[in-house]
Amino acid sequence: MIPSANWSAGLLGTRLAFFVAGFGLAAWAPLVPLAKERLAVNDRMVGLLLLCLGTGSVIAMLLASVSNARYGSRPIILAGGLGLAMILPWLAIAETPLGLGATLFAFGVSLGSIDVAMNIHAIDLERAAGRPLMSSFHAQYSIGEFSGSAAVTSFLSLELSPRSSTLVCSAVMTIAIVSAWPRLLATGSRQQGPLFVVPDRSVLLIAVLAAITFLVEGAMLDWSALLLVGRNLLAEAHGGIGCMLFSSAMTAGRLSGDAVVARIGDRATLMLGTLPIVTGFLAVVAAPVALVAMAGFLLIGLGISNVVPVLCRRAGKQKVMPAGVAIAVITTAGYAGILVGPAGIGLVAHMFGLPLAFGMLGALMSMVTLSARLIMTERR
Repeated sequence: MIPSANWSAGLLGTRLAFFVAGFGLAAWAPLVPLAKERLAVNDRMVGLLLLCLGTGSVIAMLLASVSNARYGSRPIILAGGLGLAMILPWLAIAETPLGLGATLFAFGVSLGSIDVAMNIHAIDLERAAGRPLMSSFHAQYSIGEFSGSAAVTSFLSLELSPRSSTLVCSAVMTIAIVSAWPRLLATGSRQQGPLFVVPDRSVLLIAVLAAITFLVEGAMLDWSALLLVGRNLLAEAHGGIGCMLFSSAMTAGRLSGDAVVARIGDRATLMLGTLPIVTGFLAVVAAPVALVAMAGFLLIGLGISNVVPVLCRRAGKQKVMPAGVAIAVITTAGYAGILVGPAGIGLVAHMFGLPLAFGMLGALMSMVTLSARLIMTERR
């Protein structure tokens, strides 16, 4: 049993960790069009630069799963959060593609580390509570996304320089992660036995669905501003509004997500969540005016809100492999989608245009609907 004082502190510390991860990643989104203009590169090069971020993240996730098994999640969460805070300002001033690529790689390492550790920590708390908690934790990630995107977009709209904007954001992240550090639980995360386990097929299926879902989220973060600005729906300084609306809708869905899952179950949550996603993508791709596109981003955020928390819960509940290892597999696959996937979107956009690339994302999400039943009936 976890003492009540430690329980309350652990909840707050975990929420702060999720907030910092979301805040840091979303603070980068409004900087993408500025980086493209500053470096004078095309969509294909932007996609390759984003691949650097994804590569660093995936590598870090593989290493973080091993480190977590040995040392627990607390030091990994602290190191990852501080890394995000320190590296973010450098993303706003890199003057060459090589320099930005290296910085994005380091940023991805920090993001991948904190993400694995905080999700394992969240599973420990949910198991101890005996009730759904993942949606509320991921809601803090969404709040962080909204706050990070809103902060940078607001600062840029007020004509604050990108460097100054990110320095302010860096200070906020540092305060939050340092506050989380003493509240995180020091027990319950270490694992005995082998550090590497071949994933079971049921875990691999969940991982594929997570990769698809996170790919959609990554597209919202990295490409929504370019889509809106490129179609002349919004001015460059306001390009982050789409990401803000997406994140706000996802936050609203996740804040009520634990109650929804407790009422209708995991399977129904997955299947019903996809319809607004597909509808939202149709609105975004075909939008004749900014208002229609904004409605589309809201629908996508609402539909996707509880898909990832449900997938994480299913990974934590399965019995065919250690929960910590399963979470590492799901997280790695998910962020391979959110960070490596947008690089593929860049290549598709370069060849066929960004609207078609977004349409393909809506089609991919239908796979989540078709597979919802399978992850509930796979052997446990």
